[in-house]
Formats: sequence, structure tokens, C-alpha cells
Amino acid sequence: MKQFGNNIEIITLILRKTKITKKFMSNVQSVKAVAKYIRMSPHKVRRVLDQIRGRSYREALMILEFLPYDAGGPVWQIVHSVAANAKNNYDLDKKKLIIDEVYANEGPKLKRIRPRAQGRAYKILKPTCHITIVVKESS
Repeated sequence: MKQFGNNIEIITLILRKTKITKKFMSNVQSVKAVAKYIRMSPHKVRRVLDQIRGRSYREALMILEFLPYDAGGPVWQIVHSVAANAKNNYDLDKKKLIIDEVYANEGPKLKRIRPRAQGRAYKILKPTCHITIVVKESS
């Protein structure tokens, strides 16, 4: 057994182990779909994701269809895809699906330059994002 320098390390190890066991003890099936390198700012996508977090699958599709934001299109596709994954891979009912987690992480930025006067150049950063949606079946 390893010797620990102080009690704080032991406590953090115990806390980490309890968090891990809590995740594995849940027996609700969750399904995930990820869209990578979407050419949109994650800040703008999060505005749309906040609207559908915690909603049912059908309700989320209706909301996304009529949102005035451009980010609604890719998010609609991912929600549709995660429901298809749940149906085909795990034989879950689409009507009972609830959106459990949604988040948009930053992807790599496309770097471009804008020529300016006297040989200078301004940097243009075109952001991308990775959108992840996790659904689970309601009881």
C-alpha cells in the first residue's frame, strides 16, 4: 500500500472513487451523438442548446424547426441522429427519449488573413465547434 503525504490526498481519492461508482450504478441507457468541426461559434450554438436541454425528443425537434437561429439546422440534425442511434442500436422508443446532456465545445479555429495597408495583415479567426447530445429513455 502506498504511503500518502497527507489526509487530503486520501480524501480526494475516496471522492473520485465514489463519483465513478455513481456513474456506473445507474441502469438507465443513454445514447450519444457527436458532430465535429461544425463551422459555427460555440457561443452561438450554446444559445440554441440551452433551449432544448431537458426536453423530450419530439418537443426539441419542434422547437429547433422554428427557431430563427442558423445554429438550429445542425443541432436539429444531431438530435435526429441521436434518436436514430437509440432506435437502431439499442431498440429504444423515440417517443420516450429525453435530452439528458447537450454541450458545444470549441474546435480548432480556421486561420485566415486580411491584407491591410503598407504590407500589414489582420488575423481572421473562423471558429468551429463540436456539438454533443446525450439522450436517455424516460421511465
